[in-house]
Amino acid sequence: MAASDTERAQQQIDEIEALSSIYGDDWCVVDENEKIYCIKISDCLDQPKWTLCLQVILPPGYPTAEPPIYQLNAPWLRGQDYTELANSLEEIYVQNLGESILYLWVEKIREVLVEKAQSSDPEPDIKKTTEEVDEDDEDDFLLDYQPVQEDQIKMLNYMTSESPEDEELPLIHHGNPITDRRSTFQAHLAPVVTTRQVSR
Repeated sequence: MAASDTERAQQQIDEIEALSSIYGDDWCVVDENEKIYCIKISDCLDQPKWTLCLQVILPPGYPTAEPPIYQLNAPWLRGQDYTELANSLEEIYVQNLGESILYLWVEKIREVLVEKAQSSDPEPDIKKTTEEVDEDDEDDFLLDYQPVQEDQIKMLNYMTSESPEDEELPLIHHGNPITDRRSTFQAHLAPVVTTRQVSR
């Protein structure tokens, strides 16, 4: 068992060295001890329109017994696009069980980005600020809780109530992840009316 652990560790080291030399500045070591890495992938054009960051964690059993844990980060990647790309990566893993697959994943993602760049897909609007919310997205962020003026006493009782059982947890809205200079940010929003809701 120890020999196979050593072999897996050596396979991981060899793969990381190869990827680092192939992708140069686009390859980033996030945490060497935890084996977390990130690679910026673009559509290979002189002025890339489509980019994506692939973050991977290599568990101890990778590549022979476990797949890498991964996250796809791009402001434009959501819904059907995300699902299709994730399915493609998982299919590659299944077809190459027990082998190092990060290079295959990176090249598959690049292939998808090149196809998007060559198709009629509009360029992603990655310069949009948090203040510029699309009209159709505004409804997603409406607060569910709107107190009625006539019900102020009930509202006061609710706010000062000591029993957390009758306290409803608010719905949490999660924003889309945004990657900028090798850092990923994601906003979370929830309407709260008591300090207990905040701590819960």
